[in-house]
Amino acid sequence: MIEPDLAGQVALVTGSAKGIGRDLLLTLADRGADVAVHYRSSDDAAAEVAREASKRGVRATVVQADVTEPDQVAALFETVEAELGAVDILVNNVGAFAPRHWEAIDFETWNTVLETNLNGTYLCSKAALPAMREQEYGRIVNVGYASSEKGLVNTQNFPYFAAKSGVLMFTRMLAADTQHDGITVNAVSPYVVENSDEFPAEAPRGRWASTDDLAQVLLFFLDPDSGYISGQNVEVDGGWLPETV
Repeated sequence: MIEPDLAGQVALVTGSAKGIGRDLLLTLADRGADVAVHYRSSDDAAAEVAREASKRGVRATVVQADVTEPDQVAALFETVEAELGAVDILVNNVGAFAPRHWEAIDFETWNTVLETNLNGTYLCSKAALPAMREQEYGRIVNVGYASSEKGLVNTQNFPYFAAKSGVLMFTRMLAADTQHDGITVNAVSPYVVENSDEFPAEAPRGRWASTDDLAQVLLFFLDPDSGYISGQNVEVDGGWLPETV
């Protein structure tokens, strides 16, 4: 696995109390980054992740916010900067999921999926940019979905597909807008990860993606030698195509 030295950098991973976010945050702590564990309601789980990160010999703090609320996002970044310093690495991971037929999804759920995945990525990225631009360095990595490049249209979980397609477009727009600022913006897009709640009938290559598979791509984007790579999306899907699974 790529192992860049992230000592001295501050990393914020949204939705890092559980699941993919937890594992990615601990991966960054393993490489020496000081970490902010973000949660919305899983306070006990977030505190446990911070304890685990601290065992790596790095500073770790716990921050609570609803990433769909601008005022809370602003307070989130102010807290991280006060406790750890300005955010150097932002991983936009948080995002709701609704695996049901689109007509069976009520408007509140529809809106929550769109807001957490797309608006949350927008708000957190916008909040991170001033400090990154001032220091002329920053790494933003957005967690997408493999359907975004494949043009998958599916009646099941449609708002999630739509939101993740928007995340990919936002990634490329922001990469272009920050090309002179020392900032890179990229995306890592899994198909199905091994800790998911829903599994299709067949897995590409006989298994689902592990969080280590995602971490390999994340660390590549964070490597100092990857500073010319921006606006890219790497699908971690085992070569999946919609018609083959």
